Amino acid sequence: MKIYRLLPILFICLFACKKQKVTSHPQQDINLKKAEQLFANQNDSAFYYFNIAATTSKDSLTIATSYSFMAQIQNSAGDFFGAQESATRSLKLINIKNPKHATCWTSSYNELGRSSLDLKQYQLAFSYFNMALKHADDDARPVILSNKAMALQKLKQYPQSAKIYNELLVQKTKNSTQYARFLSNAAKTMWMGNAGYDAAPLLLKALNIRIKNKDDWGLNASYAHLADYYTSSRPDSALLYAKNMYQIAQKLNSADDQLEALQKLISLSPSAAVKKYFESYQRLSDSLQTARNAAKNQFAIVRYESEKSKADNLILQKENTEKRYQIIKRDVILVLGILSFIAISVIAFLWFKKRQQKMELEKQHAVQENQLKTSKKVHDVVANGLYRIMSEMENQPDIDRELIIDKIENLYEKSRDISYDKPEFNQQQFNEKLSVLLTSFATSKTKVIIVGNKAALWENVNAKSQYELEHILQELMVNMKKHSEADTVVIKFEEEENNILISYTDNGIGIADDKNFNNGLNNTVSRIDAIGGTVNFETKLEKGLKVHISFPVA
Repeated sequence: MKIYRLLPILFICLFACKKQKVTSHPQQDINLKKAEQLFANQNDSAFYYFNIAATTSKDSLTIATSYSFMAQIQNSAGDFFGAQESATRSLKLINIKNPKHATCWTSSYNELGRSSLDLKQYQLAFSYFNMALKHADDDARPVILSNKAMALQKLKQYPQSAKIYNELLVQKTKNSTQYARFLSNAAKTMWMGNAGYDAAPLLLKALNIRIKNKDDWGLNASYAHLADYYTSSRPDSALLYAKNMYQIAQKLNSADDQLEALQKLISLSPSAAVKKYFESYQRLSDSLQTARNAAKNQFAIVRYESEKSKADNLILQKENTEKRYQIIKRDVILVLGILSFIAISVIAFLWFKKRQQKMELEKQHAVQENQLKTSKKVHDVVANGLYRIMSEMENQPDIDRELIIDKIENLYEKSRDISYDKPEFNQQQFNEKLSVLLTSFATSKTKVIIVGNKAALWENVNAKSQYELEHILQELMVNMKKHSEADTVVIKFEEEENNILISYTDNGIGIADDKNFNNGLNNTVSRIDAIGGTVNFETKLEKGLKVHISFPVA
């Protein structure tokens, strides 16, 4: 059972952020306050107002606080990757040297740890909880220590986990609900580490405290622990506790805990009752997945609408600016049309003088190729074009003003195109980029070994081949992560007869001969064809998968 998600006191870290108020725009404060008021009971509406506060405020702590709350809402809804994104955005805005930012630091790292636990990235969760503890206050510290102990339990480091729980039990606390939680977790952890340990007295003591406190979430946890504990020694008792857990989970409307209780009932119940529980499990599992997908989509829509609103405002500002510019341009053209040939001659003289000065200055100080390129474009497009227009105005007795306006407007558009040139930036070395990509799929349970990925190997490989290869390897690693169950992956790079050879090997479950490739693997074949290469999948293996990729260097 995901006990770390059932802790009411876990919200202490986030609520502590409200203590660190700063003065910003009044409307922004209103959005944040309204979101906080809705947070306890209306998470969807709260997320909407937190997102407004995050995208409209100019105060870093207000934005960080909003993203931290959004991460908790997404965690609770099962949008774990979305929660990690929001928590990371919060941390980017935090200045830990400022004491007012400490609680949001704690909150955001705690949410990263929670989402990592749900994603079964236990070592990563352990690291995040350690970061959260660095600046945790006395109220938040016990909760985060309990979460850290849970991460250690999931890593099967039972002595270290039990030590934390026991230290928490030694500390004086007037909160009997919290005490019962630490007591039950400590007993379960010590039993998991030592099958001969008699955990019943502590588990039952915690259960009695929770019954007395009418702590439904705590009772849910106790029934789960007791069902696990008695499964081998007293199956009848285990079945009774599993039924109790299912009832309380239904009362709490906790789909995750209902699923866990149904799993226990399926394994413990007589064969006549198993079918009923299994059907309930399937229905609830499908419903939960649908609800979580809907929540993820809803959060994404809220963010999309916010970004779209910002983009629309920018477009509106641009349109207003262009309208003002058109008015100014029209007035200027009218004035130019009225000016005499003498005035035009004076303007032309001044313009040529300024142009000569600018060209001389650029000639002396230009040190970069991009500056020289821009200067040449200004000369060829703007200067010569304007000179041609002035010549027409000077030599034609009857001036067609509309034609002159069209030509100046065309010249203006060309000048704008020049201004949009973007500078080029140095990019990361391709071998480093591949290493970062491949090792990002490594976990505590899956090792990724890279052989031969040297910078020299890629010196003569063009950008298109690099681009396609990056996506090919990414698809293989994603497929491994989703389906292979491999604990070791080896990717070897080498060059032979002006060809790059890549061997991918894992020790997972492999791919059946009759299995149709999904879109991702089909795209892999298409990508390698695009650069004149080949890819071969070895499926007739006792275990695992081998993929051989080759393509020409140039």
